Amino acid sequence: MDEKLAQFGEQLAGRRIVIAVTGGIAAYKSCELVSALVQCGAEVRVVMTPNAGYFVGAATFRALSGHPVACEMFVEPTEIEIEHVALAEFAEVIAVVPATANVLGKMAAGICDDFVTTTVCASRGPVVLAPAMNWAMWDNPIVQRNCDALEKLGYYLVPPECGRLASGEEGVGRLAGLEKILAAIVQALAAADRSAAGDSWLADKRILITAGPTREYLDPVRFISNPSSGKMGYALARVAAARGAHVTLVSGPTALTPPPDVEVAEVESAQQMREAVMVRLPETDIFIGAAAVANFAPQRRADEKMPASQEGLTVELVPTPHVLGEVAASELRPEVVVGFAAETENVEENAARKLQDRALDLIVANDLTAAGAGFAVDTNEVTIIRSDGTVRELPELTKDEVAQIILDEIEQVLGLE
Repeated sequence: MDEKLAQFGEQLAGRRIVIAVTGGIAAYKSCELVSALVQCGAEVRVVMTPNAGYFVGAATFRALSGHPVACEMFVEPTEIEIEHVALAEFAEVIAVVPATANVLGKMAAGICDDFVTTTVCASRGPVVLAPAMNWAMWDNPIVQRNCDALEKLGYYLVPPECGRLASGEEGVGRLAGLEKILAAIVQALAAADRSAAGDSWLADKRILITAGPTREYLDPVRFISNPSSGKMGYALARVAAARGAHVTLVSGPTALTPPPDVEVAEVESAQQMREAVMVRLPETDIFIGAAAVANFAPQRRADEKMPASQEGLTVELVPTPHVLGEVAASELRPEVVVGFAAETENVEENAARKLQDRALDLIVANDLTAAGAGFAVDTNEVTIIRSDGTVRELPELTKDEVAQIILDEIEQVLGLE
């Protein structure tokens, strides 16, 4: 077995996986995925949309998987196992590779008119989506809206990469690499296993998470803030709730839809965030401070809008409450306190200092200057530092994947792994 595949062998051996292939030029790369899964010992079945057959023939996937391939909805199946309901019951995970803009739109709208969409709709297991398309299609706000909607419903998204596309252009739309797709399948299977087992360590835990920016108003229409989108905090809330925790999300202003099964307290200022956190602290087991709290606020807030014609305006600033530090120093301190450090230089050094100064159990540091990390993006590239000195550097991952790993690290801090 290839060395790159060996790391997945133990996690994929014997697992039942359905690969759904749709009609994009990247369909040929699904052959490599099916082959890799079979090499890892997985039981693989393949379903295809009719258009996928224009790029790769069913005979190829049958040879690679060793099983019949489901293509046509209204053709009498030769084996019961290739009916869409039976395939949905067979699958421990379904991976749609590639996922075209067309099929993403259908799944987001609940349309079921081919073997892929009906199988996905009938499934009760996790679904991994690996989009691939022209950069302009990927950039289309409707496609982005559909992806966001599917992620909020619990689908695992493996974002496309930047590279040379079939059109000859360069841009974001190229199918993610094999290892990233395999890692997402492993993650989805692990999450399903934890859910089935009740994920006992999280089932009775109460997790309090802060997310998004805060706003400190100068007057009724102007404020001091930052570009935080809240995506990392919302991903943590979504993943923790899916793993059985009782989650409360204290959120600054964002454009995000709250995850299901999560209590949400909406706030604006750092003081409001502090109040919302401290009142809930007595019943909190784990605190994760993922919010980007504004460090300063105007000493005085004008009651009326300040005239735009003012010249040489001077604003006196005062520190805002340090929510994370107050939680860590509280007599009601939770079992685990986790902080975030968004830095632009000396990332690990600055994060380690913050970890020590605030007496945290864990800190997650990210370099705001790195591509694919920081504010308003769907990915993150972080370094996790524990109070025992353990340092774990992660490659660029989706924020949901980072959230899973952070929760796993918390489990280790608690000594429950």
